[in-house]
Amino acid sequence: MTDSSETRRTRICTAGPNLCLVAQLLEDPMLGIFAAVALVVISISFAYLWVMFFAGMRTIRRQGATMSTLSDTKYEDPYIDEPGTFHTYFLIPCLDEEKVIGATTKALAGSPHSTTIVIDDASDDRTREVAYENGGDNVIVLSRTLPNARLGKGEALNDAVRLVRELVAERGQDTEEVLVVVMDADGRLSDGAMSQVLPLFDDPTVGGVQLAVRIRNRHSFLTRYQDFHFWSSTSVTQFGRAQTGTVSLGGNGQFSRLSALNEAGEKPWSESLTEDLDLCVTLALRGWKLTTTPNAAVEQQGVETISTLFRQRRRWFQGHMAMAKRIPEIWKTPSLPNIRALELSAYILTPWVTILPWSILFHWAVLGMIFDGGVFFAFVTSSATLLAGLVFWYLLTLGPVFVNAWVYYKRDDKHEFWISMLHSHCFPLINYLAFAAVWSALARLLKGQNGWEKTRRVDEAVPAPGAETAVPA
Repeated sequence: MTDSSETRRTRICTAGPNLCLVAQLLEDPMLGIFAAVALVVISISFAYLWVMFFAGMRTIRRQGATMSTLSDTKYEDPYIDEPGTFHTYFLIPCLDEEKVIGATTKALAGSPHSTTIVIDDASDDRTREVAYENGGDNVIVLSRTLPNARLGKGEALNDAVRLVRELVAERGQDTEEVLVVVMDADGRLSDGAMSQVLPLFDDPTVGGVQLAVRIRNRHSFLTRYQDFHFWSSTSVTQFGRAQTGTVSLGGNGQFSRLSALNEAGEKPWSESLTEDLDLCVTLALRGWKLTTTPNAAVEQQGVETISTLFRQRRRWFQGHMAMAKRIPEIWKTPSLPNIRALELSAYILTPWVTILPWSILFHWAVLGMIFDGGVFFAFVTSSATLLAGLVFWYLLTLGPVFVNAWVYYKRDDKHEFWISMLHSHCFPLINYLAFAAVWSALARLLKGQNGWEKTRRVDEAVPAPGAETAVPA
């Protein structure tokens, strides 16, 4: 009697999980397609992640740092040991930021080589007054009024860089020795940050520097998760991009040479929802190197509700995904080295080739285990094979959590390793927020919806003179 297809497959599966998988692929063409797509997605994700991670470790060593270099730093005085080699102009776009702008302008007021430009984008609160009260003589408030205000962060920054160009000309400063620094209204630079960042611009090919981000109000699970996301392997892979000179610029702690911005055009920043990433590509296409340092960082507030975090990540995804239109331009630029073109393309395509496909493949695999679990687990013949199968599944799906936990533990040594492990194991759960955000971003792209949703701040008191800032546990 001839065995049925199901019987043959079950018998083969009893010999082991690998043979079981082969049997299923032979019997089910759709499963074969699924496996092939999943293999491509996983391979691309792992290859890019681990190449950048080990490159990041190399950057850390080459710059004389360690994982724990900034583990106990404060974010109070960025001008410690500041070299007087560059003139810096801090641009701070503000829309109703009276809760946080005072502490930020106060922290930036301590250098004779810097000017702080607060861009008041038609605020309805006391942003302007609070900025002047706390920033001292080096603060200039650029007031934008409706209907020319509230047109996006890019337009606000373009208005401010026009003012910077006028001031530089009036003061007789060399554009090669002028840096433009974009800060969020709640941003704080780490102690001595300027002494670490400014020497990077001694290399005349460096057009931009982006600092790693810490979350200041990390006192709840949600804000601690955001800090874990920014401060673990994400920051190390960003260090890795320094090896190709294509470090992605962000909206906070973004340093650019004025001469590089001038090459980017009269309006360096675009109307994109991720104008910082757009500027990164523009500068790279013009031959500028973009780098970073593990010896300095920028601190900001994390959002404190799931809905706000969802909207923030959706905006990031939407702007990131829209950047795919610039990939042909990247590969048509003959002066751009292939390694830089490849890395920029890989980074831009991340939502398209990893997150979107994985959101489908992950659930397809889960449903397959539920509805065809008898065959899938047919290799289990004893408690030993069950244990081996569970361990294999755990290492395959959650293996990277150990790396993330170790990195965060080393970079934030105020917490036990098991706490880092706990946050790391929450990544699969939090991934659902990323899945929802990326699909919502895709829907907005298809509908042509490009509206900007402002992130609301948490109220912060301006530190008194000599007062120490407590870091939440």
